[in-house]
Amino acid sequence: MGWKTINRSRYYYRSRRENGRVRTEYVGSGQAAELIATLDLSDREERQAEREAERAEREAAEREERELADWFGRVEAVAEAALIAAGFHRHNRGEWRRRRDGQDEHTPGQI
Repeated sequence: MGWKTINRSRYYYRSRRENGRVRTEYVGSGQAAELIATLDLSDREERQAEREAERAEREAAEREERELADWFGRVEAVAEAALIAAGFHRHNRGEWRRRRDGQDEHTPGQI
């Protein structure tokens, strides 16, 4: 909430969340209140800096994860092409198996 002026006097109030509700707490007036307001501002700035650092770290981790997933996709495509060229196929989209007698999957006359 911050500073509130009543009858030309300034009073410092602080708002905090308690059990899902916002509670307003009277802190004081004068120099003591100014010092507490300065400390509260410093705490807010510190928490904001921590949040920004955590966000930057999270974004960097996500970027690394995307790069790794892209790299893995390319490696997987190369490996799949090599296996197909070597005469393998995927059985029911699962494990790789060598084709029998070098035949294609669906040759005419086979069911």
